[in-house]
Amino acid sequence: MDLKHVGEVVSRFEKAGFDIVGCKMTRLNAAQLREHYAHVADKPFYPEIEAFMSSRPVIVLALRGENVVATVRDLLGPTDSRKAAKGTIRGDFGTEMMKNVVHASDSEENGKIEIARFFKTEEIFG
Repeated sequence: MDLKHVGEVVSRFEKAGFDIVGCKMTRLNAAQLREHYAHVADKPFYPEIEAFMSSRPVIVLALRGENVVATVRDLLGPTDSRKAAKGTIRGDFGTEMMKNVVHASDSEENGKIEIARFFKTEEIFG
């Protein structure tokens, strides 16, 4: 998987009209990943997710804008990159089902929880 898509991914969010109100590079640890993926942590495929997500630094973003959750999910395409249409982020850059280029919150409520998980209050601007 080619990992040099940060600028293009961020650019797509900006072109869609979103403001980046939080951005940082971090390395996720096992506890953070288990909390973040609690809904699938008991599944047989979870160890593969944890291994991939902890294998390299990630960039976490907090976006603000109208209809941000639905629009970002449309920009990403389906979770399985092999089924994502060209023109979507996953369709253009993803190659596998379990190793995704981007994660996105599935609701405004979960977005707030995830922002609080990955950012301190003083790291959110705007």
